[in-house]
Amino acid sequence: MTEKEKCKQELLYNANDHELTNERIAIKDLCWEYNQLKNSDAENRTQLIKKILGKTKKNICIEPNFWCDYGYNIEVGENFYANHNLVILDCAKVTFGDNVFIGPNCSFYTANHPLDVKQRNSGLETAHSITVGDNVWFGGNVVVIPGVKIGNNSVIGAGSVVTKDIPDNVLAVGSPCKVIKNIEN
Repeated sequence: MTEKEKCKQELLYNANDHELTNERIAIKDLCWEYNQLKNSDAENRTQLIKKILGKTKKNICIEPNFWCDYGYNIEVGENFYANHNLVILDCAKVTFGDNVFIGPNCSFYTANHPLDVKQRNSGLETAHSITVGDNVWFGGNVVVIPGVKIGNNSVIGAGSVVTKDIPDNVLAVGSPCKVIKNIEN
């Protein structure tokens, strides 16, 4: 089994594998190119972001700067908007539903590094998917860690660190992020 196959199955894999390293370098070059485009060059920005991401709907806007690890593991729904400085470390699948809005300086991390120092120092890690439902809003400076699911119609407050699943129709905030209120829809 290749390291890429191990990664897709959420098994311990070597992130320094030649194939994976080359894929990260190639996509980071495309991200760099995307980040250099003028805001007024909407057509090329849209074409390039759709080339970077694995699956998109029609209406998508990601403000520069944007960075990801592979791109092909990211799926975004219709009417997706992300403000400046979005980072998605997509070693595993990261899926966003429709009508997702992301404030500036937000990060979504699927990579998880071992507690064992020898494994960690050798480049081994696991990756766990992140799933975001429809109609979700993230305030600025939110971090979502590996394996988290965020329900439909929820709001994640600015500065939150989301370490556990968040249900539908709630306002959740804090570090660690906790539900503080149900939202009537």
